[in-house]
Amino acid sequence: MAIREDVLVVGGGIAGATAALAAAETGAQVRLLSHKKSTLRQASGLIDVLGAVGDNGTEVEPSGLVADPFEAVERLPNSHPYRVVGAAGIRDGLRVFDEAVGDAYAGTHTDRNALVLTHGGTVKPTARYPESVAPGLASAAEKTLLVGFAGLTDFDAPVAASHLDAAGVPFEVDGATVPFPVEFRDDALTTRLAKALDTDESGARRGLTDAVADHLDGHERVGFPAMLGDDDRREVRAELEDRLGAAVFEIPTGPPSLLGLRLEDLLFDALDEAGVRLSSGNPAVGYEAADGRIESVLVDRRGREVPYAADEFVLATGGLVGKGIDSDRESVSEPVFDCHVPHPEDRYDWSEPAAFGAHEFARFGVVPDGDLRPTDGSGDADFENLRAAGGVLGGADTAREKSAAGVSIATGAYAGRRAGESVTGREAEEATR
Repeated sequence: MAIREDVLVVGGGIAGATAALAAAETGAQVRLLSHKKSTLRQASGLIDVLGAVGDNGTEVEPSGLVADPFEAVERLPNSHPYRVVGAAGIRDGLRVFDEAVGDAYAGTHTDRNALVLTHGGTVKPTARYPESVAPGLASAAEKTLLVGFAGLTDFDAPVAASHLDAAGVPFEVDGATVPFPVEFRDDALTTRLAKALDTDESGARRGLTDAVADHLDGHERVGFPAMLGDDDRREVRAELEDRLGAAVFEIPTGPPSLLGLRLEDLLFDALDEAGVRLSSGNPAVGYEAADGRIESVLVDRRGREVPYAADEFVLATGGLVGKGIDSDRESVSEPVFDCHVPHPEDRYDWSEPAAFGAHEFARFGVVPDGDLRPTDGSGDADFENLRAAGGVLGGADTAREKSAAGVSIATGAYAGRRAGESVTGREAEEATR
């Protein structure tokens, strides 16, 4: 007998987690299928809703940075997923996210983007950011010291400081490189350094502040790469601030991202609290359907196809990077439900000569109807009870727009809520009263 739920979400990233949480709010019984480890651990941990839009929507240039992402939605092309869910859908996605992460994130006080310092020495517009990042926002005109560690190649503090200074940030900024107070091998992961601060291994916290003190010289805040503890991160940061007499903040880094790992923990804790069932470790490889409706998703368990049945389904398997969209030299496809993915026949038309150009492949994905249901080549919904969310949707150049997490939570919340309501007949707000 097939495993059966009201709603089955396929994909364990931020879009899938948000869809499952939104569906559970309606009172539906929800299961989330996840194959590999979540891509959240490769992400920055920031929630970028919309950071840049060009004059013609798709041609995003640096001069097109967005202060109010809600106001800018109408400037996006009609094919963009935000044009389906609208500003109200983005707000609902942020609501689901905010309730899941609680006070671990900041940014709920305003509709306007904050400017977060990056490890490359730039500023990034973002709507939600970890509370440990908040003291380092570029809008605060405070003398700033960036601190990197010898052997940690992902973050060169003096170079990042010089880039910020050249960009004209409204504060004095300097950079320093110090030895980490506990000796590890050169390729030690940031998670290992964080654990040393968590446990105060060999007096790591005092050793770190002693090393930084020589460079403090009146700086009002000190930024470190995001590795200031994990389980006891608030205690670590508070102790460093007390010893240094300055505000301490974290700077998002590349993978493996401790901020991404922390976000993954927060979302999966919320899924557990919402009663969402989780099945992980095996890939979805196909489906069974009848009369225009999906009946079950087939999961490969060591060569045996196991059906997971439901009344409603959400496809949230990611884009090209997450393998939710597949490609070879001849074509582009969606591998689970074989949904239509439009693309130029000539592969040379998939990309632009410039490395950071408006590449066609960046917008590859399924084409949704007005209810986020994937459509066939003629514009009709593939299946009555299948909706899509996140990177598997086409029409958004999320890297250039700085919108990846925002598209995921907005479309995830919409798809999950509509799936749940279709089963229970209850709107999410009514179900949670």
